[in-house]
Amino acid sequence: VGVKVGVRTRGCNGLSYTLEYTKSKGDSDEEVVQDGIRIFIEKKAQLTLLGTEMDYVEDKLSSEFVFNNPNIKGTCGCGESFNI
Repeated sequence: VGVKVGVRTRGCNGLSYTLEYTKSKGDSDEEVVQDGIRIFIEKKAQLTLLGTEMDYVEDKLSSEFVFNNPNIKGTCGCGESFNI
């Protein structure tokens, strides 16, 4: 049905994004629909992700979701985790 986005405590800088397919909306999930895609944001991640843009990028070496989060104060060297 859609993709659920959240954050978890992990990595060398504190937080990292999580993505998973979901078949239903959780009771406290926020739902965003754009271009026919349903995104569900976990309640505990909503303030962390406020104002964040998510895009899917493909090039010759990789394909990945990229997050542009204006709330981030710092990231680790490998880019896998962030802090707010």
